Amino acid sequence: MFRSVFARTPQAVRTITTEAIKPPKTPINLAHLADNPGAVSERTRVGRGPGYGKGKTAGRGHKGQKARRGNGQPVPWFEGGQTPLVRRLPKRGFFNIHGKDYQELNLDRLQHWIQTGRIDATQPITMKHLLDSRCIHKIEDGVKLLSVGASTFSTPVTIEVSRASQKAIEAIEQAGGKIVTRYYNALGLRSLIHPEKFMQQPKLAAPLRQEEIKYYSDAKNRGYLAKEA
Repeated sequence: MFRSVFARTPQAVRTITTEAIKPPKTPINLAHLADNPGAVSERTRVGRGPGYGKGKTAGRGHKGQKARRGNGQPVPWFEGGQTPLVRRLPKRGFFNIHGKDYQELNLDRLQHWIQTGRIDATQPITMKHLLDSRCIHKIEDGVKLLSVGASTFSTPVTIEVSRASQKAIEAIEQAGGKIVTRYYNALGLRSLIHPEKFMQQPKLAAPLRQEEIKYYSDAKNRGYLAKEA
């Protein structure tokens, strides 16, 4: 009564012809190329008389701000001439042009990366190793080592970062490791992360700001300038 859903349907059989392909009766060139009918519409020409439908005021109506030429519509925060909201509200704070954005790295994450074999603890660890192993996902102005997981950190490592907290330094050294904090500017970080882009490695710049010189010259912070100071 009903046909089975598993009933076979006849399939088309492909046939291969051995006849030679005949050339067209009329020659074909680039002039025969054309888009589909209706795919291209004519540009609307305004201000060319009433016969086109967009003459005289050209679809802008009579007078008003939207009918004028030049600047057109005002900016989104324009409020008709009264003091806009963005100027009525007070401003607080400032943007520190000398501020640094360090990527935070906790000791528990570093310990996990070492235990899973993503970082070789027998070799000195730099910020490039941390980035290549995806322990951190980007380096903006450097890496700061923090002390979350300091109580369980037990692997002796030799690591170089931009900044480190005092508890993180104590945990690294209690485990038998060594930590050095080093200053890098933008060019120095680029040469560290992508050494293949330099025919000759540039000389690393020294810190210029007094705050940075004081930090990297302090042995308490394990700064690389502490021995030279």
